[in-house]
Amino acid sequence: MVPTEHHGDQWEPYVDNGGSTLAIAGEDFVVIGSDTRSSDGYNINTRYDPKAFKFTNNTVLATTGYRADCKSMAKSVQAQITKYAHDHGKEMSVEAMAQMLSIMMYQKRFFSYYVFPIVAGIDKEGKGAVYSYDPVGNMERVGFRAFGSSSALLQPFIDDQLGFKNRADIKPEERELHLPDLQQAKNIITDVFNGAAERDIYTGDGLQLFTITKEGGIELEELPLKRD
Repeated sequence: MVPTEHHGDQWEPYVDNGGSTLAIAGEDFVVIGSDTRSSDGYNINTRYDPKAFKFTNNTVLATTGYRADCKSMAKSVQAQITKYAHDHGKEMSVEAMAQMLSIMMYQKRFFSYYVFPIVAGIDKEGKGAVYSYDPVGNMERVGFRAFGSSSALLQPFIDDQLGFKNRADIKPEERELHLPDLQQAKNIITDVFNGAAERDIYTGDGLQLFTITKEGGIELEELPLKRD
């Protein structure tokens, strides 16, 4: 059999446009950080392409991966949330949104979204909630999660600082007693993104910092990151 020759570049349905997201849940709050750079290889497509989307007064979706798929996912989620509000006369809870997104992703498993999403918000008990997913919709509620091109830098740091992995000075039964306060969580996210921007060419330009609280709803801060 004569081997098939391939001429030129083959078309690929997916592109990883880089960037990073990180969410931290506290006792009664969630903080979500994401950078604004979108890249393709060594080219910067734009320096301002937000990766996090606010849907209700206490729910945010943060996305990394293929930006077209990220925006398509956000558009579909928004449509379902709007329909839910019309049908039930109330906003969708973060638990319901997390489950809905899992189903949406599983339905597309044969040609899945190239997206690594995080759903964050305040649950029915008033506690911070963070949900992470794989590309086919497997869902896990976690205390913190990092995704994207800098995840190999971000996740080990917060595993140590917040999860107390391999920490001899903190006993396993004491780990839940060391939940971060709101300002500590914001400082950690700001610091690790500044560090990641120094090492990862796909993360940078700007940092969007969403803070979700039961009393204050959602607040957005925008901070500068390294631009080269």
